[in-house]
Amino acid sequence: MTDSFAAAARFVQSEARVLEQRLFATLFLGAPASGVVAALRGFQNEDGGFGHGLEPDKRCPASLPIDVETALRTYAAAGADEPSLVRQACDFLQTVTNDDGAVSLAAPVIEDYPRAEHWSGWTYVPGPNPTAGLAGLLHRIGFDHPWRDAATAYCWQILESAPLPDEIHAVSEILVFLEHVDDRERADKHAPAVVDHLTAMDMFHLDPAAEGYGLSPLIIAPTADSRWRPLFDDVINGHLDHLERSQEPDGGWTITWDPPSAASRLEWRGHVTVEAVRTLTSYGRLAPSPDARGDLRPVR
Repeated sequence: MTDSFAAAARFVQSEARVLEQRLFATLFLGAPASGVVAALRGFQNEDGGFGHGLEPDKRCPASLPIDVETALRTYAAAGADEPSLVRQACDFLQTVTNDDGAVSLAAPVIEDYPRAEHWSGWTYVPGPNPTAGLAGLLHRIGFDHPWRDAATAYCWQILESAPLPDEIHAVSEILVFLEHVDDRERADKHAPAVVDHLTAMDMFHLDPAAEGYGLSPLIIAPTADSRWRPLFDDVINGHLDHLERSQEPDGGWTITWDPPSAASRLEWRGHVTVEAVRTLTSYGRLAPSPDARGDLRPVR
């Protein structure tokens, strides 16, 4: 286990962005979360939003909700505490929200820059992906804001008055919302139908050996303390076994889709490697040790 951790650490330090290096150091090497916040600031625009390819599938510098979501997910994972960063991001979201309280993943501005083929017109339509995920993350970090209120109301409306979406990422975003929203009784009422809908989808891979792109139980329950982990107790060990075996000889993990550039691929690999180590350590499959860290200790 020590060798696997050390190999992953070397990969992150050799190939990953500064952001993932700082997150790795915070999660596993005892570095303060302030380093993650400082790295995130480099992606934040004057309008409060995030861009500059923070989510690596598009190289657009403009602020986009998907990049805000990536920032908040990183912020939450690091346990950061920098309210001004989150407030500015929420203020930006208010400027791109439709009358229902929803935002879109992206905007046509991405067409002026390199992007993955799947980033096209469907990402310009406001919906639960990413609105529900953004609202859920704001509930997770306990940050109140008028945009969160509007987005929360939108999510309840989607759950209570409309068919559940057929796009798998939208359903996974709804589960993020249901996992963290404050109204637990209301969330628990809706969760079974959402989970049933997700697990019936072709792109949800209950079989860890399934090929091609899709979501797995470890995406829905990436850490052992996830509210959704008990739903997958009968298959979770198989997925953890598969994740362990998927570590590449260079120490990192790889991706199953085509990003827009070689740089994007490395950025994604850094991201998924940090996530893989985080999942494996949380579930007790990997254990960072002082011997494995050696000279990997961060500079404070």
